Amino acid sequence: MSKVKVLIADDHSVVRAGLRMLIASQPDMEVVGEAGDGAEAIAKAGSTHPDVVVLDLSMPKSRSTQTIERIVRLEHRPRVLVLTMHDDPAYFRSALEAGASGYVVKSAADLELLTAIRAVYRYRTFIDLSRMKEVPFVASPAGNALTKPKKKLSRREAEVLRLLAQGYTNQETAEKLAVSVKTVETYRKRLHEKLALKTRAQLFRFAYESGLLESDANLPDE
Repeated sequence: MSKVKVLIADDHSVVRAGLRMLIASQPDMEVVGEAGDGAEAIAKAGSTHPDVVVLDLSMPKSRSTQTIERIVRLEHRPRVLVLTMHDDPAYFRSALEAGASGYVVKSAADLELLTAIRAVYRYRTFIDLSRMKEVPFVASPAGNALTKPKKKLSRREAEVLRLLAQGYTNQETAEKLAVSVKTVETYRKRLHEKLALKTRAQLFRFAYESGLLESDANLPDE
């Protein structure tokens, strides 16, 4: 079985050493490189072809959002997992909008970080909400709050929305709901028309606010 290839990007060598020991101790992971600043992270991500880049937000030689944007646009499409000391929702918002697949605060347990790496490797979205100072809501394109749905969501639309907000692909969503990929694409189009949401961050926020990420009990009846 192939291992998850991880690139560690942090400007503190002690932190990188600790992360390397933790990640390398996992039978399903391997560290393919390290970087000490944003520019090096971009270069190493291009040369070592990692599956996941564990990235600190506060590094020299590149703005964090630009670093994320450039990494996720590389040809092999690595996923970015932000590991940071910042528990302010503003940092979360900017990271997710830039293309990060996960956000973990450094006070999290080792097990949580490893779970996050495996989740984003599988194209999931992993957000550590428990350590945020407040719920990291994301503004809609129109202003300070999300636009209310033009129509009520059906149960199946809500199920599709929840899976997409969690980072599942169209194919994976179709498999979980036992429908065709074309059907999922149709539901995505309906959600776009009803909710006017364009980014993953906005999808995540709406699903969170609606309670869809918490329990099946919050799904519509029909």
